[in-house]
Amino acid sequence: MASSPVEAALRRVTATLPGHERRPSQVAMAEAVSTAISSRRHLVVQAGTGTGKSLGYLVPALAAGARVVVATATKALQDQLASRDLPLLAEHLGVPFEFAVLKGRSNYVCVQRLHELAAAGDQPSLPDPGVPVAALGPLGRELRRLAAWAEDAATGERAGLPWEPSAAAWAQVSVTARDCPGAARCPSGPECFAEAARARAAEADVVVVNTHLYAAHLASHGEVLPPHDVVVFDEAHELEDIASASFGVELSPGRFTALARSARPLLADAAAAIAVDQAGGSLAAALEAHLGRRLPHPVPEELARALGDARTRISALDAGLRHGTDDGARRLRAQKAALHLAGDIDTVLALDDGSVAWAEGPAHTPVLRVAPLDVGGMLADRLWSGESAPTGVLTSATIPPRIVERVGLPPEATDELDVGSPFDYEHQALLYCAAHLPAPKDPTFEALAIDELVALIEAAGGRTMALFTSWRAMTAAAAAVAARVPWPVLAQGELPKPALVDRFATDEQSCLFATMGFWQGVDVPGRALSLVAIDRLPFPRPDDPLLEARRERLGRAAFGLIDLPRAATLLAQGAGRLIRSSEDRGVVAVLDPRLATARYRWELIRALPPMRRSRHRSDVEEVLAPVRTGG
Repeated sequence: MASSPVEAALRRVTATLPGHERRPSQVAMAEAVSTAISSRRHLVVQAGTGTGKSLGYLVPALAAGARVVVATATKALQDQLASRDLPLLAEHLGVPFEFAVLKGRSNYVCVQRLHELAAAGDQPSLPDPGVPVAALGPLGRELRRLAAWAEDAATGERAGLPWEPSAAAWAQVSVTARDCPGAARCPSGPECFAEAARARAAEADVVVVNTHLYAAHLASHGEVLPPHDVVVFDEAHELEDIASASFGVELSPGRFTALARSARPLLADAAAAIAVDQAGGSLAAALEAHLGRRLPHPVPEELARALGDARTRISALDAGLRHGTDDGARRLRAQKAALHLAGDIDTVLALDDGSVAWAEGPAHTPVLRVAPLDVGGMLADRLWSGESAPTGVLTSATIPPRIVERVGLPPEATDELDVGSPFDYEHQALLYCAAHLPAPKDPTFEALAIDELVALIEAAGGRTMALFTSWRAMTAAAAAVAARVPWPVLAQGELPKPALVDRFATDEQSCLFATMGFWQGVDVPGRALSLVAIDRLPFPRPDDPLLEARRERLGRAAFGLIDLPRAATLLAQGAGRLIRSSEDRGVVAVLDPRLATARYRWELIRALPPMRRSRHRSDVEEVLAPVRTGG
């Protein structure tokens, strides 16, 4: 049977990959994406590990001549698309196209800020080039180094720096979208790195962004990204939470301090700036009694007073800015920041039953957050409605239940598909549950789980990624295991994530201990990762304010509609680290006995790849013996 044009294009590209095998699931996905684009129907496609999702949606989109925005939830996937997949397609697909990567404005150095810092009278200013480096403080040395780097930077992007700047230094040389007056109103507009990136994106056929930036585009009612025919949400299981955060509000004392500092040099009288800075302190004091808790509707009286007073002080500062002597970008930037801050305060003061507010963080730097309980309606209005609405392709190795409803897709115009995985999980992997361990709430669980983990690592000869649901449990286990096994134990936080994963992959017998940031987006094929150990079922925190409010809405159905699906999705993501190629073999070991005993266990097991299952450690040792001995 003759292949379709999409399958032929896909085969032309994949034939150039070393050791490539035909993947029917990838072909099925590409055909479905092609149909979705031509029929203008949305598509939700679950594509298991190893499918090759990125080529599965890029090939049909480019073959159709569509303008595409790809939104990813992790930087690792964004980098993979920009550095590997899109260059591969540009060389072998036979369809000419341009692509660009676009990030949020604060990821680019601000040329105007550098000019302002170099000018006399601005604090902190760039150090005079004649001042010896030894005479500069740490911040001064960083600012000088950043200014020198920016002179020759190609894109001005923070990721292009050969070192990691401090947060304080980068804050001095960058601006957020809330602060920027826009290129047309900025003296450095023609030189702006962020505007240059947006211009490249406007000309590109494929634009790669992260999902947070796409959600910011929706929150701004379409002001961030160029028009596009198709939007692909890769790692779509993250979309609901990211949209909820982006459609919400975040107030912190630091925002007041930053506004006061930027406005003070522009005012004839500094009193208004000082008053705004003090309002941030009053907000912190009012939030202290509510840390870690949800706020009622309306907000408590003392907090409402602090917010109302802050609103009045911001208005006074804005009036001073309008009558200030500076008519340039600094004044516009300060006015825009004041406008956004005042608007966010108004949102908190008008809190309704459709949103939840809570306070978190340490007492000296508390944060007041507001998020909508349901983003489905907002996404339906801002993304999926209207003649110019893009066709949506949502894909992930694990698609949560009810995603169509939860992200506002029109059910009558949406198709769902599961293309499976190309891997033979029944023969490649074993799912082991340490059913003999006590429940995680038992005080003896942690020590016994560490004993079990040591035995499993010994069976694998190292070669283990141990995933934990808390930082405390991870650090305690890493220290205990490192003292008992002869192989290197690498712990999250010792190195940047890419360097840590690279070291783990390179040193075949090493072990990597990590928390939630490593449950997805880590790709280590081969013998170096032969055992994935998971300490507990990854249920969300019961005291998460947003989920707590959603649970109250759902009542007794909340566990089955919120907690269980989230745990199943994350468990599947963690287990998915094991088998990354058709040659991989290994074990997923869950130390939480609830996977073998709880009444809801089958909901979790059905979300996992179809591996053989066992409660016996001897089966683990049998599977891992060839890995350890090289057989």
